[in-house]
Amino acid sequence: MNHLRSSELFTAAKEIIPGGVNSPVRAFRSVGADPVFISKASGSHIFDADGNDYIDFVGSWGPMILGHCHPDVVAAVKRTAESGCSFGAPTELEITLAQLVIDAVPSIEMVRMVSSGTEATMSAIRLARGYTGRDKIMKFSGCYHGHSDALLVKAGSGAATFGVPDSPGVPQDFAKHTLTANYNSIESVKTLVAENSGQIACIIVEPIAGNMGTVPPQPGFLEGLRKLCSDEGIVLIFDEVMSGFRVALGGAQEVYGVVPDMTTLGKIIGGGLPVGAFGGKKEIMSLLSPSGGVYQAGTLSGNPLAMAAGIATLNLLKQPGFYQKLEEKSAYVANGIAKAAKDAGYPLFSTRVGSMFCAFFTGNQVTDWDSAAGCDTKAFATYFRSMLDEGIYLAPSQFETAFVSIAHTEAELDRTIAAAAKSFRKL
Repeated sequence: MNHLRSSELFTAAKEIIPGGVNSPVRAFRSVGADPVFISKASGSHIFDADGNDYIDFVGSWGPMILGHCHPDVVAAVKRTAESGCSFGAPTELEITLAQLVIDAVPSIEMVRMVSSGTEATMSAIRLARGYTGRDKIMKFSGCYHGHSDALLVKAGSGAATFGVPDSPGVPQDFAKHTLTANYNSIESVKTLVAENSGQIACIIVEPIAGNMGTVPPQPGFLEGLRKLCSDEGIVLIFDEVMSGFRVALGGAQEVYGVVPDMTTLGKIIGGGLPVGAFGGKKEIMSLLSPSGGVYQAGTLSGNPLAMAAGIATLNLLKQPGFYQKLEEKSAYVANGIAKAAKDAGYPLFSTRVGSMFCAFFTGNQVTDWDSAAGCDTKAFATYFRSMLDEGIYLAPSQFETAFVSIAHTEAELDRTIAAAAKSFRKL
């Protein structure tokens, strides 16, 4: 494929935008390539500045569950834009979308709209601290919750080690309040809770880890977190920015039957427009300003365009049989890629929950960050470039999730599986 125009744009971008991109993974560095610049999209296809056509399994990192430019969503945004793009004041659309979210997500009794997933998780943690009067928080190695200071922390050398900043610019004084446990290890959580008794405000977790590839929770892990948090007065926060409305209408908490105290959302609830939300029990949410003393604000929170796109999207997701059709498509392509690897004699560990799936380039089981980090990233990079040449657009990292949309056709999924088979034979 010719990528001349994308190369020209990347060269120009690097002069005026740090790294040439506005979010790091877009730079394609981990796959040894330059990024393709996108010009348009439609359905399950995305087109670059050189006119190349790709079957898209990134879906803007998750929100395009209906495919790109669904006519109902486009019509809702156009209709709303004609009356104004932003008011910084309440609208009826906010109430409508909030009610759709509350009706769908088991844990949410009240919800606050924000503009991004990072803003949602940051605000939820602040609220949990205000509710409990405690300072410390716990996260899991390999789970990403946005780029706020308290969450840019990696694990130390031992389970009880206080957080170490994972980025320059994050003060140690902030990071020291963040504890890091091992995903899928309830024992590591219990150890930290025991060593910090009465000090932990919340545990925040991706119920389905999606930022080290797709890593499902092991049996008993989420249930163990729920019991421990209830026993210790700790607020349990499910970060469903990625899994919310993705794996089921009610998210991962519907799939696994574990209800957190608070939930953060994003991606799909804006239909592709910038949005985030956090919600939970009324007794917690009522502490949020202006009804309570925990402050959070945003001029673009509840932006009418995002609300309109979200309403149109969620109403389509509610249609009977939607998730069953999506499940069938997702199982078909994930199983097909796994079989293609096996037929080629290439070791692969395949995971999937709903329309989130990942092909880990390892012959070992992946259950946490340490096992994910053992993947052959060089082989993945070769695979990624080969798939791109075959017209298949994947996330440019081994440690990202692939997403299936309702717009993907069987013919497109077959083409994807065939491209994977060809790519595996090159490894």
